[in-house]
Amino acid sequence: MDFSLTEEQLMIQQAAKDFAQNELLPGVIERDDAQKFPDELVRKMGELGFMGMMVDEKYGGSGLGTQAYVLAMEELSKVDASASVMVSVNNSLVCWGLETYGSEEQKQKYLTRLASGEIIGAFCLSEPEAGSDATSQKTTAIDKGDHYLLNGTKNWITNGGRAEVFLVIAQTHLDKGHHGINALIVEKGMPGFEIGPKENKLGIRGSDTHSLLFNDVKVPKENRIGADGFGFKFAMKTLAGGRIGIAAQALGIAAGAYDLALQYSKQRKAFGTEIANHQAIAFKLAEMHTKIQAARLLVYQAATDKDNGNDYTLSGAMAKLYASDVAMETTVEAVQIHGGNGFVKDYHVERLMRDAKITQIYEGTSEIQKIVISRSVIKD
Repeated sequence: MDFSLTEEQLMIQQAAKDFAQNELLPGVIERDDAQKFPDELVRKMGELGFMGMMVDEKYGGSGLGTQAYVLAMEELSKVDASASVMVSVNNSLVCWGLETYGSEEQKQKYLTRLASGEIIGAFCLSEPEAGSDATSQKTTAIDKGDHYLLNGTKNWITNGGRAEVFLVIAQTHLDKGHHGINALIVEKGMPGFEIGPKENKLGIRGSDTHSLLFNDVKVPKENRIGADGFGFKFAMKTLAGGRIGIAAQALGIAAGAYDLALQYSKQRKAFGTEIANHQAIAFKLAEMHTKIQAARLLVYQAATDKDNGNDYTLSGAMAKLYASDVAMETTVEAVQIHGGNGFVKDYHVERLMRDAKITQIYEGTSEIQKIVISRSVIKD
């Protein structure tokens, strides 16, 4: 398998790297401390085409493939995972879902603005009692003829306080289980739609994470995505691609921590020489580098599968499972290599360690990925 990058892909990678270093890095520690959403930076990412990378140009997107998208995600995540998760949700979950399954009217009304970065979107599946068990939806969308009446609560919604468009998964036919679930487009400001308090998180603190409350929200029938009862399949298909973006985010967090640890080990001296020259540190760096490269190949494989129209459920799950584990392991080791300096904010690695943990949880926990992988292995 040839994963050589094209000239265009290299340009995208460099553009994302330059933006991360020049725009995201200044102020990233302060944004983390204050849980500050980077409004201006998100606007700039939209102008550069990062918010709709895989969307066709006729809908305001960049018209690029998944491979270019994961390259950008890795570079952005090396510096600021809070910013990159906004890119991931808008690209993988919202824009991709709308472009793939939405009607032409929905694409014209919502997708063009989302892909250009004029507005951002949110994907609303998780609930207090329905995280990994996505079939247990308690949010209801009762059919009232020309509209649905939406009631319920969604939790841990990325972009929850800043999004203008929300893709909400809800139960319409209670007697049909997951076959009775629909996906609805909800707009900010609809009567009865309330945004809850911002979550105080361990990591990705600059991202905007909220609970959402729906109290008799009237959602027009034309805002349903796909046929009646398609919502659960829509959610699973969309999440399968979203996992590739989160895998790329985890890869970037790991690579960013490794780069910092390598640089520090070549400067910090102990016992008369740079600590990189001590076998204890050199072997850590060797293992980190090897695992990151292995994770990168898994991410590239999943992206290639998606771009080639192959089934990427298995490769995406493997990429997310392994890359998120590598992110956690690598960031912990990066803190260790920094010693006492690794425990303070100025050296960035403690933030990357906190950011790494969520990659093992959102868009399907590591345990869920193992279920997906094992089912595929057993079936084969």
